Amino acid sequence: MSMNKKIFLPIILGTNRKDRQSEYVADFLVGEIEVHEGINTKLIDVRDFHFPANDYGPNLKEKAPFKSYADTIQRADGIIIVAPEYNHSYPGVLKSLLDVCYKEYEYKAVGLVGVSMGAWGGIRVIESLLPVVKALGLSTIKLDLQFPNVQDIFDADGKIIDAGAPERAQKFISSLVRVSSSLRLARE
Repeated sequence: MSMNKKIFLPIILGTNRKDRQSEYVADFLVGEIEVHEGINTKLIDVRDFHFPANDYGPNLKEKAPFKSYADTIQRADGIIIVAPEYNHSYPGVLKSLLDVCYKEYEYKAVGLVGVSMGAWGGIRVIESLLPVVKALGLSTIKLDLQFPNVQDIFDADGKIIDAGAPERAQKFISSLVRVSSSLRLARE
């Protein structure tokens, strides 16, 4: 791998609920990443996966579309997880998807993005995800990104109306790129 190669940061949208506000956040972040010439991204939507009732974890890795997910994570330099807060934690479907891989995550950076309809901005989902991502071998960056009162910061078409969000997102992305680049060098 060469340092001239673009950094690859897929974004995992971690909820499959109807009328999910976190979809606006994920789309916003895709747009914020796409302005960088040195970064590629791909949106991974948990809605695209159908989990069997009795076969979770790495057993799914070789089955479509989970193989594509594992291949994407293997290629990734870092990962962004966009997760809404559900009862002080993360959606179960997100955990099911994360559990498909293990070694593919090792020595890669992760940036956590919390989404909430309330004033706390998904802080508790981020706190809940920390032990999970550490157990998977991911390295969390210092910054996280929060979207409190998400219903008030996007218009009906999903366009951001929070004037400070782009600057916060760019700081978050820059931090993730720095750590992802360093870890890529270490993996080489």
